[in-house]
Amino acid sequence: MKRRILVVDDEPSISMLIEFNLKLAGYDVQCVYDGEAVFHVLSSFRPDLVVLDLMLPKMDGLEVCRRLRSEGNMVPVIMLTALQELPDKIAGLDNGADDYMTKPFSPQELLSRIQAILRRTAALPSLQTDEAISHGALVVKPEQREASLDGQRIDLTPKEFDLLLFLLKHRGKVLSRQQLLHGVWDYHFLGDTRIVDVHISHLRDKIESNPRNPEYIVTIRNVGYKLSDAAGKEAASNG
Repeated sequence: MKRRILVVDDEPSISMLIEFNLKLAGYDVQCVYDGEAVFHVLSSFRPDLVVLDLMLPKMDGLEVCRRLRSEGNMVPVIMLTALQELPDKIAGLDNGADDYMTKPFSPQELLSRIQAILRRTAALPSLQTDEAISHGALVVKPEQREASLDGQRIDLTPKEFDLLLFLLKHRGKVLSRQQLLHGVWDYHFLGDTRIVDVHISHLRDKIESNPRNPEYIVTIRNVGYKLSDAAGKEAASNG
């Protein structure tokens, strides 16, 4: 069965370019041209991934992404933006986007990123186990894709969950940002490592009692991150 991609962009030339390349790659594609239209087609089309422009009529991409997540829809989202400023890009990630690309972009790179995200999605069942993974007060259940801290469930996006699970499976090991891009985002090219930093920051906000002095996810300066061997014993490497 073909994987379904919903393309949301109000520039017909861009939508047609994306649609042409995705159909050529074997995807089922539907295009809409404003933010409100996304919610009119979700139930009938049921996309496996959304390519979402930031600047849209009726409802902008940030609001679309925010509404999707607030309604519990965790479909992967790649945000397209013509804005070059880092805060604008981070805003997309803050509102639940899995990745972003800046216009103009290479259709082949967009295709590569879509394939990477969908590979991760398809591979999840084979990575799952019935056994919960415990790390201090943190408990992760891969099969149910649930995480809890001190018995309280943590609300994680799919990418945050994947990142936490990857860190748990490599606990105690120092992981560079490129290793995390490869392992969690499945990027085999030099992606933007700020995506990693933003998601690490989100995770810290949800699992650390003091995100500025983290006990679980610690920074190894000039290298990357690692999940501490024992929470609370490595705060000296925070950041």
